Amino acid sequence: MSTFLETERLVLRPFTDADAEHLFALDSDPDVMRFINGGLPTSREAVRARVLPRLLHDHPCTGTRGYWAAEEKATGRFLGWFEFRPLDDDSPAVVELGYRLNRAAWGSGYATEGSRALIRKGFTDLGVERVTANTMAVNVGSRRVMEKAGLTFLRSFTADWPEAIEGSEHGEVEYELTRAAWERRYG
Repeated sequence: MSTFLETERLVLRPFTDADAEHLFALDSDPDVMRFINGGLPTSREAVRARVLPRLLHDHPCTGTRGYWAAEEKATGRFLGWFEFRPLDDDSPAVVELGYRLNRAAWGSGYATEGSRALIRKGFTDLGVERVTANTMAVNVGSRRVMEKAGLTFLRSFTADWPEAIEGSEHGEVEYELTRAAWERRYG
């Protein structure tokens, strides 16, 4: 299986159909899904019909996928996934950063490590000009990862939730990092 990116402790690789059970387990954990849908599990059918096709989508503007399976380098254990997806299939200028890791991986710095590596690759190899990331305002853990990865708070906003979940009344937040800011800091 090809590797997209390696860090000190992570391997990010393209998803395959064989990852369906990993995704089902990840999306069945109420704590993992708390800020996504209020903690509801995703069915196997939904993983195969909706989730996996989204994760397998190729983006012509970058010549890559937008989602990457994350494995622990030392053990090969599936940890979850990272998103580094162009918002427009025809332009790599703006990408969305995201991550969903299993509970056992929380608090180990994996989300920050993977995010920083993707940001570096985006700015140095993929033609990215701006990285954006969103989360619920109350998702303190995810916000902290965004900050540690170098993104800065841009704005608060409210989105239309199909079904309100606990905390959605506080709205959402967007963070960003531009190539120019990254180069000043890390380049």
